[in-house]
Amino acid sequence: MAGRKRKLKSLAETITNSKRRVSKEKREKLELQTWSDLPTELLELIVSRLALKDNIRVSVVCKRWHSAAISVRVVNQSPLLMYFPKFGDLYEFYDPSQRKIYSLELPELTGSRICYTKDGWLLLYRPRSHRVFFFNPFTRKMIKVPRFELTYQIVAFSCAPTSASCILFTVKHISPTIVAISTCRPGEREWTTVNVQNRLPFVSSIWNKLVFCNGLFYCLSLTGWLGVFNPQERTWSVLAVPPPKCPENFFAKNWWKGKFMAEHNGDILVIYTCSSENPIIFKLDQTRMVWEEMKTLDGVTLFASFLSSHSRTDLPGIMRNSVYFSKVRFYGRCCISYSLDDCRYHPRKQCHDWGEQDPFKNIWIEAPQDFSTLNW
Repeated sequence: MAGRKRKLKSLAETITNSKRRVSKEKREKLELQTWSDLPTELLELIVSRLALKDNIRVSVVCKRWHSAAISVRVVNQSPLLMYFPKFGDLYEFYDPSQRKIYSLELPELTGSRICYTKDGWLLLYRPRSHRVFFFNPFTRKMIKVPRFELTYQIVAFSCAPTSASCILFTVKHISPTIVAISTCRPGEREWTTVNVQNRLPFVSSIWNKLVFCNGLFYCLSLTGWLGVFNPQERTWSVLAVPPPKCPENFFAKNWWKGKFMAEHNGDILVIYTCSSENPIIFKLDQTRMVWEEMKTLDGVTLFASFLSSHSRTDLPGIMRNSVYFSKVRFYGRCCISYSLDDCRYHPRKQCHDWGEQDPFKNIWIEAPQDFSTLNW
């Protein structure tokens, strides 16, 4: 009996010593762990917060860090979400990549409404005086164009007004079969307006989307038809392309407010949203002339707002293959986005009813690479 007790005691001591040995080995292993042992997801998250020059420095540490740095390296600056105040001259700019808010006093914009943005320039309109002008908030440069009554503010421009090829375009609905098209170039003394016939039904209103792509202005109607204006030949046509097909619940109350259009590398992209469903993205197949649903953006990031939308590549890894909407939640800590990789909104359950939002409250604007060094 005594011998059995001694054996049990010896076995217990062996188990205890074994546990101590394993625990000691674990502690020693943890003590020996270095920064190179960080989980890939955590490493990429940390590196994604670094400036480009620091990202490059990190990439030469080791092969693993090089891979992580390259995967999240930011070559392009993401657009900023610019907010227009109801009162005063203080304008806020939200950077979704850094989750930071910058502020600028811009008294030059007093009494104006935003119409469009492209290449870092704002196109604005003063309803009382019918004054139309360009303004770059980063350089404070202003370029005026002839006065014009923009009844519905459906207007776009092709490129920066400092370029000789810049042209402004606006379309106004006259009747079910006629639209008035007006154009103007910076430096000209007046707008040129022509009335043109529609070959297909086309509805124009304040909610239309305009983009300039491959030398043409594309205009998406309320009902999903696509009008095209060629500024060189001054011709207008409505493409015989049936509107994108969406589930019936996408056409509930205020459905027209949750529709966006952008261009990327010569492709026309349309985003349809619904407060209770995931968004649907379509690309125009210009060969077969049909809308194709996209299941991936191949790393491209879209920034959607009512009056103009943009596309970007080479952004942080966590921002790629996503759509960023013009709505920031949690006191500026997070921008509502939809990931095509995860097939869900971020943050979760953040489907937004666009009917609740003022379309002139904010807009995405392309910022210079060194914008953070400005006198904010």
